[in-house]
Amino acid sequence: MTSLFRDTGVDYAVVVYREEGRWQAGLLPERLVNDLHGLIAALRQQPGDSGSIGLVNVSDEFFVALRLTGEEVRVLLSDVTASVAWDLAKQVIDVLGVAAPADEQDVEEVWPAGDLSIFDDLGMDEMELGAVLSDLDAYADEMLLTIARRLGFAEPLGRALDAALG
Repeated sequence: MTSLFRDTGVDYAVVVYREEGRWQAGLLPERLVNDLHGLIAALRQQPGDSGSIGLVNVSDEFFVALRLTGEEVRVLLSDVTASVAWDLAKQVIDVLGVAAPADEQDVEEVWPAGDLSIFDDLGMDEMELGAVLSDLDAYADEMLLTIARRLGFAEPLGRALDAALG
């Protein structure tokens, strides 16, 4: 499973949800990798016991995590500076009301935006998620794998990616 997450450079969007107490994961259509509102609409259609989680990896450069519970939409962008080059990141910061980096000097630093407490109730608090996001040597897919392992859905996620990308 780990080989899936290393050096793929592939864009993907997945949905993860709990059904009857077990984690399930599935690949979402590729077009949703660049469409935040389409991604939210797709996540609303998932059956999860307590909502759904969307994870998007863009070229291993950054990721977006979404959490939908009822009408509530929580969003996390792993790197605000990605908004300079990537449409999805720009859409996220627009929704969050966060300013894009002003100049090239700002792009030298990496920082997340959005809801760092997105996984608190699942057992990963802001401090732990912040530590994952601050690892500048980790690719986005590696950060997502760390989160998936910590929250307990690495196996279903790996199977979904293996079936679709393998």
